[in-house]
Amino acid sequence: MRNVVLLHGAWHGAWCWNPITLRLAARGIPAVAVDMDGHGLRARSPEARWTSPLDPAAFATEPSPLGAVTASSAAASFVEQIRTIGGGDPCVVVAHSMGGAVATAAAEQAPELFAHLMYVAAFAPVNGRPTAAYIGSAENAGELVAPLLAADPATVGALRIAGVRANHAALREAFYNGIDAELADAAIALLTPDFPMGVPAETIKITPQRYGTVPHSYVVCERDNAIRPGLQRRMVEEIDAVSAVPTKVFAFDSSHSPFLSHPDELADAITAIW
Repeated sequence: MRNVVLLHGAWHGAWCWNPITLRLAARGIPAVAVDMDGHGLRARSPEARWTSPLDPAAFATEPSPLGAVTASSAAASFVEQIRTIGGGDPCVVVAHSMGGAVATAAAEQAPELFAHLMYVAAFAPVNGRPTAAYIGSAENAGELVAPLLAADPATVGALRIAGVRANHAALREAFYNGIDAELADAAIALLTPDFPMGVPAETIKITPQRYGTVPHSYVVCERDNAIRPGLQRRMVEEIDAVSAVPTKVFAFDSSHSPFLSHPDELADAITAIW
């Protein structure tokens, strides 16, 4: 019986997968959500986050405590999590958003641990460009994440957001559009402020002999305001260019967060590739 390992995206944590692990358990599918380096119980926040009221100038200039985290280091930690969960046997990995960059690097590092890699509205930097290069691409026009940044990433070493009440409407529209406002605000309250810039800044070396042997699927979210649908489809094309088997594509009429907006449909998709 293959284990399912769920990896979240930027600023989130294992908590966001709770609706999915619940549904998979009901189907007899073992699933574990893990925290990426710098998130959840591995999170480290700038001290300025805790000032009351928030000092925007200090928040915008304090270096991130996550400055040493890179795509490769986060991927190495993730590989060890997969190895522990599967006992060395391959697992089905599901990665959301920026978690896709880490999962991509992990699949290159240890393809033998991946029975399948499902991307959910995720970055898949497989063509020799860093993830950051995709953010401003034409296919991503209209994304609403960049305006949320509260600091210059080059200054603080992180993509930093502030979860203050004044930002809730913008955060909802970027990540949770179409989701009940109370549920969206509960999720916003759990977001961590820093995503290490070392993850999207690193160019990940991918080979057909390693990453390309891993079966893939992709969940396209058609109403995504964080990673636009056009960019998601470009990711699928680039994955196919280096993979032995074409990517199986699922399309949801969903925001960036189908684990909250479409949990039954997402659980169905995971079941289909399990």
